[in-house]
Amino acid sequence: MNIIAILMGLSLLLGLLFLGLFIWNLNKGQFNDDFTPSIRILFDDLPEAPQENRKQPSITKN
Repeated sequence: MNIIAILMGLSLLLGLLFLGLFIWNLNKGQFNDDFTPSIRILFDDLPEAPQENRKQPSITKN
């Protein structure tokens, strides 16, 4: 029966820890930008390497 009290105490402590971390990050401004993640898919990828640095595939006819 003592293990239940220990586990309840640990779970309460862990929950309070996560609540404290959430409030700390909320005050630091971690969750202020809710616009950029929604449009990130619309941005182009980084430019590819210049054409002269790439290897050209060899085409052979059989």
